[in-house]
Amino acid sequence: MTKEHPITISSWTLGDKCSFEDRCKAASQAGYDGIGLRAETYVDALNEGLSDQDILDMLAKYHLRCTEVEYIVQWCEEPRSYEQKYKEQMCFHMCKLFGVKHINTGLLENYSVDYTAKKLQALASRAGDLIIALEPMPYSGLTNFDKTWKIIQKANCDNVYMLLDMWHWVRSNQSYDMLTKEQAKKVISIQLDDAYARPYVKSVLRDESMHDRLAPGTGELDTVGFVKMIKNAGVDPKVIGVEVISDNYMAKGIDFVADYTYKNTVKVLQAAWPEILQENK
Repeated sequence: MTKEHPITISSWTLGDKCSFEDRCKAASQAGYDGIGLRAETYVDALNEGLSDQDILDMLAKYHLRCTEVEYIVQWCEEPRSYEQKYKEQMCFHMCKLFGVKHINTGLLENYSVDYTAKKLQALASRAGDLIIALEPMPYSGLTNFDKTWKIIQKANCDNVYMLLDMWHWVRSNQSYDMLTKEQAKKVISIQLDDAYARPYVKSVLRDESMHDRLAPGTGELDTVGFVKMIKNAGVDPKVIGVEVISDNYMAKGIDFVADYTYKNTVKVLQAAWPEILQENK
C-alpha cells in the first residue's frame, strides 16, 4: 500500500446498495489501496449498526484506508439548509476519523466569480485546517477549469485546492496542454475514468456522468494523455481516485466493477506514469 499516492475506488464507483464490508472486500480483492466514502455511504455504514471503531476495524481487516471524503455542496445558498450544514459537519468528522486532509467539493448552482469566491472564503474558514478541493464540472457552477481557477484566485485561501476528474475535464472541452506548473500546485487529487467520443446532449449531460462512464483507458478520450498532463505539470496527487459510474458495469456486480476498474487504471498508469506504480510495491 502506498501512503503517498493511494489508488482509491471512489464511493460512487461501487454505488450505494452494497454493505460496508462488501465494499471493503471488493476493493481489497481487486488491489485498491483505499476506498472513498461520501457522507451518505458513511451514514449507511452507521445505519448497518457499525460504530466508528467498527468501521476502522473493518478497513484494517481488509488492509485498506478511507482516503477520499466527499461531498460538500450548496455552500453558496442563502440560507443554507440544515441538511447541508449537517452534511458539511459530517464530512469534517469523517476527515478527522480517517485522517483525510481534504474534502471533495462541488457546486451545481451557478453564481458570479465574485459571489462564489466570497462564499468560498466562508466555507474555507469553517473547514479550519482541512482542505476544500473544488471539482470543476461542465453542468455545474464550477463550469470549467478556467472559472474554477478564477474563483480560487479571487478567494485567495490557503486551504482551497482543486480536484481534477478526467471525465469532467474532457466534457468541459479542456485541452491536455493547458495546466500550468503554477496551477498544478493547487491540484490536490485526481479522478480517472473514460468516456465515449460523443457526449450526451448538454441538457442531460449529467445523466451520462451519473450512469454511463467508462473505465480508464477503455473509452475514446485518452486517459493516458490526461495523466501525462498531470504528471508533466508537476501535480502531486494525494489521491488517485477511480470514479467510474456505470449502470452497465454495476449490472455485473461490485466484484467485477472493482476488478475491472483497478486493472484498467493500472494499465493507464503503466503507460503514463510508471514511476508512481513503483511506490505501490
